[in-house]
Amino acid sequence: MNIRPDIGATHTVGFLLTPNFSMIAFAAAVEVLRLTNYVTGAKAFAWRLYSPDGQPLEASNGVAVAVDGAYGDVGPMPEIIVCSGLDVQKYDHSSLIAKLRKLAFYGVSIGAVCTGTYILAKAGLLDDHRCAIHWENFDSFREEFPEIDATQELFEIDRNRFTCAGGTASIDMMLALITAKKGAVIAALVTDELIHHRMRDSHERQRMELRARLGVSHPKLLAVIGEMDKRLERPVSCAQLARTVRLSPRQLERLFQRYLDTTPTRYYLEMRLNRARQLLRQTSMPILSVGLACGFVSASHFSKCYSEHFDRTPSEERKGMRVERNVATAIA
Repeated sequence: MNIRPDIGATHTVGFLLTPNFSMIAFAAAVEVLRLTNYVTGAKAFAWRLYSPDGQPLEASNGVAVAVDGAYGDVGPMPEIIVCSGLDVQKYDHSSLIAKLRKLAFYGVSIGAVCTGTYILAKAGLLDDHRCAIHWENFDSFREEFPEIDATQELFEIDRNRFTCAGGTASIDMMLALITAKKGAVIAALVTDELIHHRMRDSHERQRMELRARLGVSHPKLLAVIGEMDKRLERPVSCAQLARTVRLSPRQLERLFQRYLDTTPTRYYLEMRLNRARQLLRQTSMPILSVGLACGFVSASHFSKCYSEHFDRTPSEERKGMRVERNVATAIA
């Protein structure tokens, strides 16, 4: 089968890497482009990499990646993809944001993988656009940018903005872009080369089903945990939760003890505390607001529960993040 006549000229994509970027999300995106060249036997795509200062940049796994230039060297090109990762809020992205706004003015299509979505939002480039972000950052993103239409889809392609949750979702987003630019046949060949089995649709879930994640299959236990997750801001009693699945509180206690080796009350509290930790680390919300958003009725109760579980107070957690952010800024 001859597919070369549809390839066209080389299409250049720029990758703007940020400190601590996700290697898997970045590499997955680049590999889709490389394999498109491989299956077509032509240089359908080229890519250029950029860091804040043009020096090699470490990913979150500690591997340094050589780049082609600094953010200031980036000129207009068909697509730009921002690659970020852990603790995106710790770093000063002002030079990157300025460059992105200039590129957007010139009509460049701008995308992001993993928490790069956060940087696009800070730049004001996601207003009136749907976007996706990693599930772990979703709640804090929604708190900081309530006006942006964020989803927990694998990826979102909305006109000249394209974003994904990161990880292997980068593969699926890039395959969707390849399909649009080079056709379904080429995208399918790339999918086979990746041993990816199939191109996932954007609407597929980011996380494993609760059943697989917890390693349990009891339907009533899973239903109760699902209810807990929906009611973190306004917790309900275990007796109420038990009634939703037609169990007595004692029966619910036995289920949690048997399958999860804990009590419903403790499990529920830990869910709320883990959500609080994400908000403390990923947003600038006042500590009291974080506590209220996670179902704690007072600052003292929130601080006591948090300290017992994480061995540090909420204010110490926030202070630690500030220190890390200052160190990261000084290094950058």
